[in-house]
Amino acid sequence: MRQIISLLLLLLLLCSCGRKEPVRPNILFIMTDDHGYQAVGAYGSGLNTTPNLDRIADQGIIFRNSFVCNSICAPSRAALLTGKHSHANGHIDNRARFDSSQVTFPKLLQQAGYQTALIGKWHLKSEPTGFDFWSILPGQGSYYNPDFIEKDRTYRQTGYATTIITDKAIGWLSQRDTARPFCLLVHHKAPHRNWMPDTADLDLFNGARFPVPDNFFDTYEGRTAAALQEMSVIKDMRLSSDLKITGADGDSLSQPEKDYIWYLNHRMTPEQRVAWLKEYDSISNAFNADPPTGDSLALFKLNRYLTDYLRTIESVDRNTGRLLDYLESSGLLKNTLVVYTSDQGFYLGEHGWFDKRFMYEESFRTPLLMRLPESLSAHGDINEMVQNIDFAPTFLELAGVKPPDDMQGVSLVPLLTGRKHGKWRDALYYHYYEYPAEHAVRKHYGVRTDRYKLIHFYDDIDAWELYDLQADPHEMHNLIDDPGYDRVEQHLRKRLAALRKEYNVPEE
Repeated sequence: MRQIISLLLLLLLLCSCGRKEPVRPNILFIMTDDHGYQAVGAYGSGLNTTPNLDRIADQGIIFRNSFVCNSICAPSRAALLTGKHSHANGHIDNRARFDSSQVTFPKLLQQAGYQTALIGKWHLKSEPTGFDFWSILPGQGSYYNPDFIEKDRTYRQTGYATTIITDKAIGWLSQRDTARPFCLLVHHKAPHRNWMPDTADLDLFNGARFPVPDNFFDTYEGRTAAALQEMSVIKDMRLSSDLKITGADGDSLSQPEKDYIWYLNHRMTPEQRVAWLKEYDSISNAFNADPPTGDSLALFKLNRYLTDYLRTIESVDRNTGRLLDYLESSGLLKNTLVVYTSDQGFYLGEHGWFDKRFMYEESFRTPLLMRLPESLSAHGDINEMVQNIDFAPTFLELAGVKPPDDMQGVSLVPLLTGRKHGKWRDALYYHYYEYPAEHAVRKHYGVRTDRYKLIHFYDDIDAWELYDLQADPHEMHNLIDDPGYDRVEQHLRKRLAALRKEYNVPEE
């Protein structure tokens, strides 16, 4: 009997020695700033082409219903890191300082043996933690010859931000410890305002006339908060610093030195400045010789805005291709999860706007594309509603790390494996806090289901809005006073109250 037991124990030992631990995937997370899904080719608007971003979708998956929980830069980044809504991670607006002592997914991955790195925009004021290496832009950063902050130094690097960030990312990948999995966050400044393209792209879209959204001349009937905003292309977009038109009455030539003209004279190299002025002097001269007025001026501003916005995305797409090519040539693609997203969506003239902040679809929704490692089998479209608080638990589960119980997001792994069981979430919670502030978007929170949306604007106003997204996808008709939607409204109010209770949202 003793010999039989010994033999069984030996067999068990041999079996366990031959069993391989599951290979943990690398994670390459690429995030832009203010990239609307309308400006990604794979989403089908036809506004521009993004062949390298589309490679990710073609070889992997595209999320058709990806959203944020607070459409503004710093809070969105805090939600990504913590897997929590803004009130829970303490970073409700751009004025706050991120508490970097709290638990984040990079810290947990680092503790689990991952190499972690962050390159590009941080925008959280505190020093990054949980990263073996970080090289970040101060604040918003600069498109040209940006400054970088690292642990022991601050320096300026000549070149264009998107290209430099990509160079740094490839450099870090080439020097990493190849015996360990990695998680690399590549955070671009582009296409954030004021949309300064690479000189290599200054001839792109010359002469183009972009389609005008049907609701560009929106009058905001029945939508009090929408009427009070200050992010109108027509009224609030600056000729000089936004649209690069100099010498016109009312432009910013006489404003303080940290302005557009100061930037050209003190940040750019002489070569960059020559290339820049060659493009924009001719546009300025034509504008000043025959200035448009009324609706013609409004449409000129929209087209001028979209031209430079899309030019900055061209650089993002090109440099994403460089990263994909590096992963492929180095044999890393087969075990790397590649994620492309934005910190929020953006208005490209819809409702007459630029910027974000509102819970309306164009800023609430984000692009989300993933190329999966061989261990994950999903492909094509994913239609379930997902949110930026879901990234943290997803990455942790893929790494074999149990997400903390207080993370409020849900892991996307069931969707990525194609083995979703049971019911997925049926509603999303959103909350925007930054008012009074730039653009004058009022505080609001709300709930979105697959068909309906209920929003409550509060603080200095008290207004409710209800939309049927199936009948009114552009959110032009507030149905809050329509008796035909009374039952829908009652259901949404109950669902909203339940979500606020589930997430422990404090009462306003």
